[in-house]
Amino acid sequence: MNERVNEIIAPGRVAVITGAAKGLGAAVARRLAGEGMSLALLDSDATGLDEFAASLDVDHLKFVGDVSDRTTLERMRDEVYSRFGDVALLVNNAGITKRAGPWDDPARWQRQLDVNLFAVLTAQHLFVPRMIETKRPSAVVNLGSKEGITTPPGNAAYSVAKAGIKVLTEQLSHELLKATQGRVTAHLLVPGYTWTPMNFPGMNAMSDTKPEEPWTADQVVDLFMKRFRNGDFYIICPDNAVTPALDAKRIRWAAEDMIQNRPALSRWHPDWKDEFARWVAQP
Repeated sequence: MNERVNEIIAPGRVAVITGAAKGLGAAVARRLAGEGMSLALLDSDATGLDEFAASLDVDHLKFVGDVSDRTTLERMRDEVYSRFGDVALLVNNAGITKRAGPWDDPARWQRQLDVNLFAVLTAQHLFVPRMIETKRPSAVVNLGSKEGITTPPGNAAYSVAKAGIKVLTEQLSHELLKATQGRVTAHLLVPGYTWTPMNFPGMNAMSDTKPEEPWTADQVVDLFMKRFRNGDFYIICPDNAVTPALDAKRIRWAAEDMIQNRPALSRWHPDWKDEFARWVAQP
């Protein structure tokens, strides 16, 4: 176990979580509350945030607003530091998905890029310098996606945003290592197929029957906590349909498109998809 994690996830320290009213954000918040952390929770759903926050028995602040609105993030930063004087963990979880293709109107792209990429960059800009100055162990966790790694066709705007999150978080990790010698770290959490409102709009986690293939949000958080405590940067989650071995093969094939000079997205290309199927089936 990475001992510095015990100074981050610890009673009395503070976690800032965006998209916190439901899904993965709420699951992370519940787990950290169970560890005795104080919480700052942001969501655009005022009713959902009120209902979720009422279930918590730890000190917390609530912020209702759009994560892509800089003034909302600035207000959150200022109130969190005024109240607690500390941020141990920044979890950039908020995200949206809406299909937009490579030649669609840029207006269809803008909202996804604003929420899924630029809001994360803004949060880092506002919180990370203070986390460095505080001189205590702390961490940033950004929510990526496998769609930002293997970039399957069909949702270009989301894939571009999440590919940007991967690169941004890698760069953040490296620069933090240089600036703090490992006292402040960054981590990329990549869920698999998960039983959350983003993937299942309108779902009711309390009454609806979960399909077999997705993991629950709590399963994702279980793996996150284990891997975070281990100090891992890449935290790539499987699910009940995709094993870690299959994830690794898909990632390797995508990376080798350039090395092998194959067509773009060859996994789905008519001249290569059968070859991919044969290769991935090999033990």
